[in-house]
Amino acid sequence: MKVVVFETEEWEHRACLRLEPAHELSCTRDPLDARTAADHPDAEIVSTFVNSKLDAEVLARLPSLALIATRSTGFDHIDLDWCRAHGIAVANVPDYGDSTVAEHAFALLLAVARNLVASVERTRRGDFSQSGLRGFELRGKTLGVVGTGRIGRRVIEIARGFGMTVVAHDAQPDAATAARLGFCYADLDEVLASADALTLHVPATPGTVGLISDRAFTQMKPGAILINTARGNVVDVPALVRALADGRLRAAGLDVLPEEPLIREEAQIFRQGSTDGLDLKALVANHVLLRFPNVIVTPHNAYNTQSAVQRIIDTTLDNIEAFARGEPRNLVGHG
Repeated sequence: MKVVVFETEEWEHRACLRLEPAHELSCTRDPLDARTAADHPDAEIVSTFVNSKLDAEVLARLPSLALIATRSTGFDHIDLDWCRAHGIAVANVPDYGDSTVAEHAFALLLAVARNLVASVERTRRGDFSQSGLRGFELRGKTLGVVGTGRIGRRVIEIARGFGMTVVAHDAQPDAATAARLGFCYADLDEVLASADALTLHVPATPGTVGLISDRAFTQMKPGAILINTARGNVVDVPALVRALADGRLRAAGLDVLPEEPLIREEAQIFRQGSTDGLDLKALVANHVLLRFPNVIVTPHNAYNTQSAVQRIIDTTLDNIEAFARGEPRNLVGHG
């Protein structure tokens, strides 16, 4: 089968060579979009990361496509309805970064709780004053966890190690896990009201988009911290800006933002010739966030450890080989 792997680094290209000679392999650093799809009209399998947008316009340019092997757990960058209608299978990497992402969430929490970025920047200038750098300790504080899947559970384990109380919300509570890890479930309103820090670990679905809104920020404990390593659009970014500006929220640590590709290269707005479908308000709010001294933004980097990226590429290649054998695995969107 003809396999095209997009958004590859050199080490990923080397790893993908295991698909040869059983498959005809092409690798490119470019994301999959309408332009690059036109370069590979006979592709039968494509593999992408989350910076590719696999919508109907792009997928229609790949008439031979049988499998999308996304190198991610999330698949909101793929038009699953279009894939179902055209018989295209979608496979993901369901389990690669539980500890990796959870540890990054805590890195963000510790950084904002102890003003680490400001402290480092100050000492690099030769200024060792402590004015304005007083933080707070996590022991004895309440961590609100929204989403108790694999990553959320690992976050809870870490939080309990720090001596934090944990209250969690999930659409499908797991009483056995709560008893084992020593936390309790509550409805979202109660989690918001009790949390000294709130961390998000839910996928982007119609039910979670804009979940943390003006209403949610109003319900949160004054002076709380928000951590988001999930998906950018789970948080209403203009509402987040308002909560920070009026002092209700102490700080935020973010690894994800809506409209991330356009932040990376804003000229794309003008290249595509239309702003249809773009959340320009969110894009402006993102820029405002980047200027808040009490906000830390990392570049969708929570997954990025050597161990995790190796698991991603290994599972993706396994998914491709299994599909080619007629034994597909890790399929999504077919329920």
